[in-house]
Amino acid sequence: MELAYSEALPYVRSISPYQPGKPITELAREFGLAVGSIVKLASNENPLGMSPKARGAMLAEIDGLARYPDDYELKRSVAEHHDLGMERIVLGNGSNDLLELIARVYLASGRSAVFSRHAFAVYALATQATGAECIEVAAHEFGHDLDAMLAAVRADTRVVWIANPNNPTGTFLPYAELKSALRRLPEQVIVVLDEAYNAYIPPNEQADTVQWLHELPNLVITRTFSKVYGMAGLRIGYALTSAAIADLMNRVRQPFNCNNLALAAAIAALDDQAFVERSVALNAQEMTRLCTAFGRLGLDSIPSRGNFITVRVPKAAAVNLALLKQGVIVRPLAGYGMPDHLRVTIGLAEENTRFLAALETALRGR
Repeated sequence: MELAYSEALPYVRSISPYQPGKPITELAREFGLAVGSIVKLASNENPLGMSPKARGAMLAEIDGLARYPDDYELKRSVAEHHDLGMERIVLGNGSNDLLELIARVYLASGRSAVFSRHAFAVYALATQATGAECIEVAAHEFGHDLDAMLAAVRADTRVVWIANPNNPTGTFLPYAELKSALRRLPEQVIVVLDEAYNAYIPPNEQADTVQWLHELPNLVITRTFSKVYGMAGLRIGYALTSAAIADLMNRVRQPFNCNNLALAAAIAALDDQAFVERSVALNAQEMTRLCTAFGRLGLDSIPSRGNFITVRVPKAAAVNLALLKQGVIVRPLAGYGMPDHLRVTIGLAEENTRFLAALETALRGR
């Protein structure tokens, strides 16, 4: 076994595996809690669940599970939704899968990728898994410093990873500033614009970034059904890019990487914008409520455009443990270089009430 381990590629051995939010069942076992009593606000899931239309479509698909998936209809639906040709679309087993595909196409030993400190952990993992070098750029007020990121691009850089809004900090790059920066990147550098949380951006700050694809041939936009559509467990997402880049990504994509249930649910979800609007409205309402409560408790939070909020908490590790013992799961951010912060998903009103009560107890040290 020691020889088998040592013979693995050294850059693979150096990877620290991604740590997801603590599962409800794990916490129940650890502290002897009833599963139904636990509130999970750690993984940025939609507290309303999935779209009723999506649920119905998924259930109707069960009888067809003996057949291999056919992703044509979802590609067609995504193409119509964004007014793009189907040849520009790549489907993924969640948007994480798409990030891995981009890395496999463009990164290798002797190449590098640029990303911001406090950005999504998968950017570094996808880069390391190819043997490419990670160039982490210092953040500005917990968000992307675009000028510094552009300055960090080297002759061997082939990918720049940008999340907008950013996870786990919730920071947002105004679109005019972002587009100006993208225009300054060399064409051989692929820029990945991760828009997992774009639906939560206030209407007055939104822009149709899909239109940028017509003038930026090196742009890849990734979207997911895991967040506002409430389908995290089905693992489905898509990338929008040039036909040439999409062709390359599809060459390394696994056959049938999206399952039948996810495909059917995603098609229906795109047709349920009323559910999206309801989810966004709940998020905005409860986000305001949490921000107000944090201010009352003397805690500083980072302004967020996602469905979560990151807050600075004294003795964050101890507070997190105290929350867990009360059956409330949030996300500690020490692994993101933010040991004094916790990230809290915006839940239902009753879940947020439970969290705030548990937080006050934890802050008092009880």
